[in-house]
Amino acid sequence: MLQTTFIRDNRELTIAGLTKKHYKDPETVVDRIIELDRLRRETQQELDAVLAQSNAKAKEIGGLMKDGKKEEAEIAKGETAALKERSKELDEQHKSIEEELQSELVKLPNLPHESVPEGRTAEDNVNELEAGAKPVLPEGAQPHWELIKKLGGKQAPIIDFELGNKITAAGFPVYKGKAARLQRAMIAFFLDEAGKAGYNEVQVPILINADSGFGTGQLPDKEGQMYHDAQDDLYLIPTAEVPVTNLYRDVIVAENDLPVKNVAYTPCFRREAGSWGAHVRGLNRLHQFDKIEIVQICKPEDSYQALTDMSNHVKGLLEKLELPFRILRLCGGDMGFTSALTFDFEVWSAGQERWLECSSVSNFETYQANRLKLRYKSADKKTQLLHTLNGSALALPRIVAALLENNQQADGTIRVPAVLVPYCGFDTIE
Repeated sequence: MLQTTFIRDNRELTIAGLTKKHYKDPETVVDRIIELDRLRRETQQELDAVLAQSNAKAKEIGGLMKDGKKEEAEIAKGETAALKERSKELDEQHKSIEEELQSELVKLPNLPHESVPEGRTAEDNVNELEAGAKPVLPEGAQPHWELIKKLGGKQAPIIDFELGNKITAAGFPVYKGKAARLQRAMIAFFLDEAGKAGYNEVQVPILINADSGFGTGQLPDKEGQMYHDAQDDLYLIPTAEVPVTNLYRDVIVAENDLPVKNVAYTPCFRREAGSWGAHVRGLNRLHQFDKIEIVQICKPEDSYQALTDMSNHVKGLLEKLELPFRILRLCGGDMGFTSALTFDFEVWSAGQERWLECSSVSNFETYQANRLKLRYKSADKKTQLLHTLNGSALALPRIVAALLENNQQADGTIRVPAVLVPYCGFDTIE
């Protein structure tokens, strides 16, 4: 959440940032926030003055009663009653202004970093890097949703969408045999690689309360995309980012404990799937999927180096998996609500002949920390907001899709990348 002091002191910069993110009518919204902030501060000042007068008058009454001046004391009591009534009115007025101000603030997205390119859609994103040779597939190569029907022998299809639909609904596949083992292998590999990079592994709940969803910005912005249990008022997580970052809600982190680096594996749940077309077929978009998430919390001056380090970590994973990939710097219109700068990683899906997003690495600067009240105390004893960052390292479904499609062999088998063989115990899927 943006800070009112920043908005007040940087009106034009705030409007420009919201404009780059294509926020509707930013000038009107910003001016309303500034006006509400002014009214709040004026009301608080008047309330403080009235309370001070009331306290002084109470002391005066005590002195008058002690001196036997009952008539003057009664007059003072009447004045005190009037001051108390006025303070009550001002307190209610202040609460009303504060509620409206907070309501306006939570609607504002984070401001984009100066390096974020202009643009509205994915077509306007900037290609930062493309690496790895696209494979030349044998004749008759197919996309993964056709391949899985023939893989696994008696276990075919090794990824069963119809069975998942029977058990739950569309978008909840069942992994069988070597597909299940491949999933487990990648989870272990990604976690081990994060551990080597200095991330502390944590296991967190996959249900969160509304405060946690608000803290990282999923609520109220993405409530419609989240699965909600009304009875207990809990939400299934859309990403491990939410519970992992909320470990530090309302915490003042010791400076010598920074940076905080955590990694977690969780299943993730999103209601966004459901549109039609090849771009969402098979594993391309699911309601439930597995993901390893890396999260960093650091001082503001260190966060963009941390973003580079996290991006290099994801890049290294894709290189070890022998997958062609590209890195995109997202434009203002294609960025997430809470992000200041995001790099998307996409793998080449040879069977579909298209790029598939498999990771987003983002710096949120102080946006989440302000909601979370996540701070640290600097050497000069000043309490400051920290910066939060996260990245997929990696999300599994589209990686599985790319591995199956890119490693098709002429004999119909699928080659498993060498780095995964020690984890899964096989080098081909027949």
